[in-house]
Amino acid sequence: MFCYQCEQTAKGSGCTAHGVCGKGPEVASLQDLTVHALKEISRYAHAARQLGVTDDETNVFTIKACFSTLTNVNFDAVDFQRLLQKATEIRQKIGNLYEDACRKQGKQPEDLNLHIDWWKSVNDLNALVDLGESVTIENRLKEYGDDVTGLQELIVYGLKGLSAYADHAQILGQQDDAVYAFVHEAFDYVSREPQDVEQLTAMALKTGAINLRAMELLDAGNTKTYGNPEPTQCRVTPVKGKAIVVSGHDLKDLHELLKQTEGKGINVYTHGEMLPCNAYPELKKFDHLVGNYGGAWQDQRKEFDEFPGAILMTTNCLQKPKDSYKDRIFTSGLVGWPDVQHIDDYDFTPVIEAALAQPGFTEDAPEKRIPIGFAHNTVMSVAENVVDLVKAGKIKHFFLIGGCDGAKPGRNYYTEFAEKVPDDCVILTLACGKYRFNKMEFGDIEGIPRILDCGQCNDAYSAIQIAVALSKAFDCGVNDLPLSMILSWYEQKAVAILLTLLHLGIKDMKLGPSLPAFVGPNVLNVLVEQFGLAPVATVEDDLAECLS
Repeated sequence: MFCYQCEQTAKGSGCTAHGVCGKGPEVASLQDLTVHALKEISRYAHAARQLGVTDDETNVFTIKACFSTLTNVNFDAVDFQRLLQKATEIRQKIGNLYEDACRKQGKQPEDLNLHIDWWKSVNDLNALVDLGESVTIENRLKEYGDDVTGLQELIVYGLKGLSAYADHAQILGQQDDAVYAFVHEAFDYVSREPQDVEQLTAMALKTGAINLRAMELLDAGNTKTYGNPEPTQCRVTPVKGKAIVVSGHDLKDLHELLKQTEGKGINVYTHGEMLPCNAYPELKKFDHLVGNYGGAWQDQRKEFDEFPGAILMTTNCLQKPKDSYKDRIFTSGLVGWPDVQHIDDYDFTPVIEAALAQPGFTEDAPEKRIPIGFAHNTVMSVAENVVDLVKAGKIKHFFLIGGCDGAKPGRNYYTEFAEKVPDDCVILTLACGKYRFNKMEFGDIEGIPRILDCGQCNDAYSAIQIAVALSKAFDCGVNDLPLSMILSWYEQKAVAILLTLLHLGIKDMKLGPSLPAFVGPNVLNVLVEQFGLAPVATVEDDLAECLS
C-alpha cells in the first residue's frame, strides 16, 4: 500500500505497511481501485453531459463512493467490494447512456475505458485487491515525480472533501448539477494523468471554487431544515440517566435518533464535530439532547470506553473500536468497520436497545457550559457593534484558529496560541480543532464574546461570510482586514477548504502542525510566493507577525 492523503501519514511521507488511521493494506488497495473506478465512470459521465445527458443515480453514487475513501470513514473490505459491484452497474448504465446519445446525434462513441477491466473481478475480493495494487499512487510518483503526482492527488483529495459536503447537502435535499458536473470533469481530467503544473494548479483552485458552492448548499440544507444556529450555552458535563452519544457530522442522523428516543428516558449527547448541533433551534427543541460529551475524534477510544451507554458514528472520524465497547457502537451512512453493526434506513432501534441495557450515568456531574452557535447569521446580526468596537480600537485583531484536530505531537501549538492572543482580540474557531481551547474562559469585549464558535468544519462557509461582511463594512479587501488565519488540518475536507481559501485569494495563512506530504517542494514554493502560505513556526513569532 501507499497512502499519504492525511496529516498523520507515517514519517510525514506515506503509510506503506499499515495506515496510521487503522486502514489495512487490503482496504487501502480497494480504496485506490474505487478512485480508479470513479475516474472511469466520470469519463463517461463527463462525455455524456457534453451531449446533454445526465443521470441522477450516477451523480449521487459518485460523491458517495468518493466520500467513502476519505480518511476514517470506512475500514471494511466487504463494503468496498459491494461499492465496486455497484460501480460496475453505474459504469454500464452511464456508458450506455453515453453511447445512445452519440448514436442519436450521429457521432461515433469513444472507448473511454481505462487500462484495466476492474468490473470483471467484482465478485472476487482477492482479485480486486490485486487490481488495486496495480493503480497505486507509487506508480505515478515513479513516472511523474513529486510535484506532478502531488498536484494530481491534491485535486483528488479536494474532490473527496467536496464530495463529503455535497453528500451531506444532498441528504438534506440541496443539490446543484454544477457540483456533479465538476466532480466528473475533474475526475475525467486527472484520469488522463495531466502533467502541466500550471493547468493542474488551476484545476486545484477550481476545486476550491466548487467546494465553496458545496459548503453553501450544506449551509442551506442545515439552516433551512434545522434553523439558524443561535448563541447557546452548551453543557459539557454528564447528566444522570441512560445515554447515547453521537459523533461524526450528520445532522439528520441525530434528528432521527432524537425523534426515536423521545420519551424513552435516554439522554442524547453530541461528540466531536457534532457539538454545534446543540445550537440549532429544531434540535434544541428536544429536552433529552442534554449537551456534549468528550472532545475531538482522536480521543474517542478512551472516551467511548468510559461512556456508559451506546455510541453512534455518523460520517467520518471513526477509529478502531476497542473490544470493551464494540458491542455497543454502531455505524450509519457511509461509515463502516468489520463486525460493527450498521444502521440502515434510520432505524435506530438497536442503538436504543443497547443504551437501555447499559447503566448510564449514575449521577449528575458538576455543571459546566461553553458558548457555541456563532455562525454567520448570528455574527452578522451584531456586525454593526463589532465594526464600532474595531473603529474605537477596542477590538484590535481577529484570529481564525481552527480546523481538524489530531493525535500527532505539535498540536499544543494551537492551545498555546489561543492562550496568548491578547485580550483586545477576538478568536473565531470551527471544526474539532477548537477542542484544544474551547473550554477555557476568554471573557468578552463589551458583550461580544472573545471566542466565537462558528461550528463544524463545513462552517468555514460561515467564517468566509463573516470575513466578507467585515470587509464590506470597512470598504476593503479581506486581506486588508485585521484578520489572521491559523489553520490546522488532518484530512481531505480540510484540503478542500484550503483550496477554497486559496481560490478566494486569501493570503498569509499559517498551516500546521505539518505540511501535506503530497505537496512537492516546487508546488510549495508557488503557494508561498503567490499566497504567502506558510507552516506554523513558534507561537511567539507567528503571533508577533500577525499583529504587526
